[in-house]
Amino acid sequence: MVTAVLLRLAPLPPHLSPRASSSPKPALLLPLGRHRGRAAGAIRAAGDGLADQTTVYTGVYGPWSVDDANVREVLLYRAGLVTAAASFLVASSGAFLPAGSPAGDAVRQGADLLYAAGAAGLGLSLVLIHIYVTPIKRFLQALWAVGVLGSVGTYALAAQPLDEGLVRYVLEHPGAMWFVGPTFAALTGLVFKEGLCYGKLEAGILTFVIPILLLGHLSGLMDDGAKLGLLGVWMALFTVFAARKFQQPIKDDIGDKSVFMFNALPEEEKKALLQKLEAPTGQKFE
Repeated sequence: MVTAVLLRLAPLPPHLSPRASSSPKPALLLPLGRHRGRAAGAIRAAGDGLADQTTVYTGVYGPWSVDDANVREVLLYRAGLVTAAASFLVASSGAFLPAGSPAGDAVRQGADLLYAAGAAGLGLSLVLIHIYVTPIKRFLQALWAVGVLGSVGTYALAAQPLDEGLVRYVLEHPGAMWFVGPTFAALTGLVFKEGLCYGKLEAGILTFVIPILLLGHLSGLMDDGAKLGLLGVWMALFTVFAARKFQQPIKDDIGDKSVFMFNALPEEEKKALLQKLEAPTGQKFE
């Protein structure tokens, strides 16, 4: 079962993966989804200058192209990642800045706001992320929500009565990781998906660095020197990861759009489309 899930997360094999085509293709999904509105079913090119306006890709369930809504979603998805990475980078820098320095004091005083901004950015990305297996996407979103609720509860019930910030409280009370940790688990799932789908080395390493550091803090088995070392690695890799997202074509973060269009169809239309796809080539477009 795990293998099947990983295969569905990973890029599709060459003979099934989306291919660029310079000539128009019959839109198999369009006739079937017409009553759902042309905006949802139309296969057209756009992209505000950020995506090819003429390229049509051949997906598993039919041809598709990038439209304006796709571009906006991808840019917002990447903006959320940048927000999360920038907030984490600034907040974590407080661990390396000397006590009593104006910069260090400012960062440490604003750590909770930076944590909130980073969590919000991550949440936005998890709403917009494209994953073929919907239950996995919902699971990551649920982890994020549990972590946010745990963070609010920890601050209100534990940190605030002691006149401490949330971040400081979690650093001084490792057991609080049980409540805020799900947010970072969601982040780990996101970078795992990125590493698996696009072969990004920094994302693959982050998949291990994040849980090792947090579990080391939770268990108390890791000394401060090791924590700082892993934190520095996390900061560097997260920065590279977020920056490299803008080097990818827009279509990469969309995936095979025909799969999502197919999943959105009613069961009757899915069956009709599958019958067309399974029919002999000469009969598909009759």
